Amino acid sequence: MRKPILLSVLVLILAGTAGAAFAGNDGRQRFNIDAPRDQWMSVAQIAEKYEAQGFKVRQVELDDGVYEIYAINAQGLRLEAYVHPVTGEILAHDNDD
Repeated sequence: MRKPILLSVLVLILAGTAGAAFAGNDGRQRFNIDAPRDQWMSVAQIAEKYEAQGFKVRQVELDDGVYEIYAINAQGLRLEAYVHPVTGEILAHDNDD
């Protein structure tokens, strides 16, 4: 029971906001990001940002105009999150134990 709570707290700290859990049957939320593509961070920059915070990044991909990141923290807990393409901030997340 403590693992999901610990990861949730960690994600909230990283995001700097309360964040929103994934919703709906398809597990997706649509985000209205209207930033020009030339202002976006690269996949490598997103991965570097989270690796610098102690995550082992497994995959970063583009999904509905935002990046979707799959990572594992030092305790082995998985993080799946949508991140803003310009700031790299977590917009929504789901975590597994």
